[in-house]
Amino acid sequence: MPRIILHVLFALLSYAAFGQNSFTIKGKAISKEVNKPIESATVYITSAKDSTVIDYTITNKNGNFLITVKKINQPFIVKVASLGYQTWEKEYPKLTSDIDLGDVFVSDAVTNLGEVVIVSEAPPIRIKNDTLEFNASSFKVRPDSNVEALLKELPGVEIDKDGKIKVNGKEVNEFLVNGKSFFGKDGKVAIKNLPSEIIDKIQVSDTKTKEEKLSGDGASSNNKSINITIQEDKNKGLFGKFTGGYGTDKRYESSGLVNYFKDKQKISVLASSNNINSVGFSMDEIFDAMGGGRNTYVNGNGSFGIDGMNFGGGNEGITQSSMIGLNFADEWFKKLEPNGSYFYTNSKTDNDTRSRTENLLTSEDGTNSTFITESKGTTRKTSDGHNFNLEFEYKIDSLLTLSVRPSLVKSNSISKDFSEQSSTNNLGLVNESTNSAKTNNASSSFGNEMYLHKRFKKKGRNFGFTFNNTNKSNDRDNITNSETYFFQDPDRTEDIRRQRVFDDIKDNTYYTRIGYSEPITDSLTLTVRTSYEWKEYDNGKSTFNLNEASGQYSEFNNLLSYNLMSKTRTLNPNASLSLRKNKYAGGITLGTKVITMENTSLYNGTTSNIDKNYVYPSANAWFNYRISKSKSLYINYNFDVQLPTAAQILPVVDLTDPLYQVTGNPNLKPTKNHNFHLNFNNYDYASKSGFYLYAGFNYYEQQIVFSRVFNPTDLINRADYQNINDTYYSYGGLNWSKSIKKEQNTFRFSLGANTNFNLNKGLTNNALYEARGVTLEQQVSVGWDYGELLTIEPSYTYSLNMTDYTNYSVKSSSNFTHNFKVQTTSHWPKHFVFGNDFGYTYNSNISDGYKKDFYLLNTSLGYNFMDDKLLFKVKVYDVLNQNQSAVRYINPESIQDIQNTVLKRYAMFSLTYKIEKFGGKKKEEGGFGF
Repeated sequence: MPRIILHVLFALLSYAAFGQNSFTIKGKAISKEVNKPIESATVYITSAKDSTVIDYTITNKNGNFLITVKKINQPFIVKVASLGYQTWEKEYPKLTSDIDLGDVFVSDAVTNLGEVVIVSEAPPIRIKNDTLEFNASSFKVRPDSNVEALLKELPGVEIDKDGKIKVNGKEVNEFLVNGKSFFGKDGKVAIKNLPSEIIDKIQVSDTKTKEEKLSGDGASSNNKSINITIQEDKNKGLFGKFTGGYGTDKRYESSGLVNYFKDKQKISVLASSNNINSVGFSMDEIFDAMGGGRNTYVNGNGSFGIDGMNFGGGNEGITQSSMIGLNFADEWFKKLEPNGSYFYTNSKTDNDTRSRTENLLTSEDGTNSTFITESKGTTRKTSDGHNFNLEFEYKIDSLLTLSVRPSLVKSNSISKDFSEQSSTNNLGLVNESTNSAKTNNASSSFGNEMYLHKRFKKKGRNFGFTFNNTNKSNDRDNITNSETYFFQDPDRTEDIRRQRVFDDIKDNTYYTRIGYSEPITDSLTLTVRTSYEWKEYDNGKSTFNLNEASGQYSEFNNLLSYNLMSKTRTLNPNASLSLRKNKYAGGITLGTKVITMENTSLYNGTTSNIDKNYVYPSANAWFNYRISKSKSLYINYNFDVQLPTAAQILPVVDLTDPLYQVTGNPNLKPTKNHNFHLNFNNYDYASKSGFYLYAGFNYYEQQIVFSRVFNPTDLINRADYQNINDTYYSYGGLNWSKSIKKEQNTFRFSLGANTNFNLNKGLTNNALYEARGVTLEQQVSVGWDYGELLTIEPSYTYSLNMTDYTNYSVKSSSNFTHNFKVQTTSHWPKHFVFGNDFGYTYNSNISDGYKKDFYLLNTSLGYNFMDDKLLFKVKVYDVLNQNQSAVRYINPESIQDIQNTVLKRYAMFSLTYKIEKFGGKKKEEGGFGF
């Protein structure tokens, strides 16, 4: 009931925000010289006082336009702009009724005697086909701002506390610079480090696959892509920054980022080293890269990812990390455009952890029980890795393009672990164990994506050929010493192991697809494709016991050794129909998967062969309805089948862990999943307010789960795999935001709620249980900006997690968290920047011995000098010295509390040097008065 009331309240707030009086401005743009309609001209409304964009639209093929705008009580200007024409404009004192401009005659931007007579004003917003383009110079930011500050000024663009960028509520999952990726497609490096003054245009479009880009088809995804273009005179230059810092407790940070642009050639180099759980180079204008500096993550998470690689640390332990990276893009000759990146990383992580787990049990005869497992341990891990990515796009001719994207990842790690744990039931101590291990792990992955695309002269007719491969290997050498003791088992009292285990895993996948598209009409296209995928998996485990006499690990252990092999072939012919109109687009794909699976195992002297043949349908459907420039509806459905792995289906018993044994099930069936997703967005540019809502439902017609059996005398988890039917996971959410600007003051409001419901089923002690979970999270945040001088941002989040159990001794479990944060940033007095972050977190129902609440306060003071080229900062992390990592996880089979090592209080003194050398002139500063 509270959830329903909350959603109704948000809906009422949203409708109240949009239900005010609104008026229309309409007209028809006509070329004055030739008396013909002007199509795709930008019509926009700006404030007469400060030229702020209030709203905009474009003309249709007949030159007509219509804008619906909320009441305006101050002077405003209506403008009509188009390439090759003078900008037409007309000022009005206020908007309190509908306005009909009638025919708007726009004059050509003519030249006379080789000289331009009139230069047309570039509109701040322009729509080009399916791309929304912002003119960066039309939006006012501080002279020293980065791209992120510029994005925040664009209508409909939001950047949340986790750094995710959204446009009209749709998440941006691709960020490009001059059409190429810049240290990964998520854009975090670009938006934090590229200066806003070099930006020419910001182009927003729907994210397209490589195939959609080459074929010219519209996007079928619900995500957005942002491409920023560099000003022509700034596209030749060098810029970057260098930071070095040292602090208390031997904390340090150092980083450098240098960018060189020359027309289509782009080279960037970054490097860093630190021991504060951070990526190292500046990701925040106030706190730089200080781990958890902006209080974004409760437990001080400073980790960061680029192209699937994680840098820095996380919530588990303290990490010393170093990295160096290179990113480049070029045009070697007219038809070949390469770009790529390389990273080398090195890290050392230390972590101490402890946990308490309440394991939920039921038995076949109906008696219920639980047992408690408490553990603690230490981990010391060092690792290094290489990541290399390339992309070549070769335009063989105007209709034929070849794209090749190879990648290589290699990593090595050495870890030393020590752990001890004990389990107790209602009779007392059942078992306890200690384990020390040293592990060397070497892994590599080579992948390549090749796509050949042929466009024909007939629009919409395309041919495509794809070949992808992924070749992974993982070699692990583990030396372990474990001692396990049993206190209630009459048959045995101990399990002592001194062993060396070698794991050799090979996982290869090859995929090819051929497809042809034929337009039936201008908007309807038929596509037929056939794909063939073959996978080969080989997992060999060899275990050797220690020979006490020789001191060598030379005694082969049959029971703890095995070999698993699997070969899978999948043929998938399918056909698609796609429909694309101005207002809506959609598609449906139907096909058949014909699957052959061959599995072989060698275990304890026995060879087993299990072959399976499957025939399943494949189905996908999507629909995108663009109700207006700011309203859209997206719906997607997908049916997916996941085959059991070799370990799940082969009759091999893995006895590696003395307290955990798992056996494959030859009768296992695949997982069958129906996925449905809906997303609605509505953002009103005039009132700078909007909302988006989303919902999804995953129904598992058939699912693979663990079946656990515990002997009460030893509490060893003896598990195998079974199929369970009719489980689900559903989710939904609503977010509303509004921005109000009055003179120097800007106020931002945001309300949000999201929830999920799930039904999990499983087998414990041969009895079926059900766990129905509900998670509800509500957020409210307020922001106040006073010009460029002061920003205050308080926020509050409440989370509730509840689970009801059937056939468990525990009928239900729940916990809730409160999280309150306040962030302040001041740029006064001149040259100073002062930031504070305060956070309070409370977690209910955590077990005794784990602290339920804590405060986290971070502060930073910086001073710019030498024309803002140098910045000196002093930063203090966790001023109150209370940071902690104590979390509770409520699972269908257990309730677990975990605590890890986190960063505690330290102070850091740093110096940052900025360089900017461009071919053109640097913008003049001024106009801010501080």
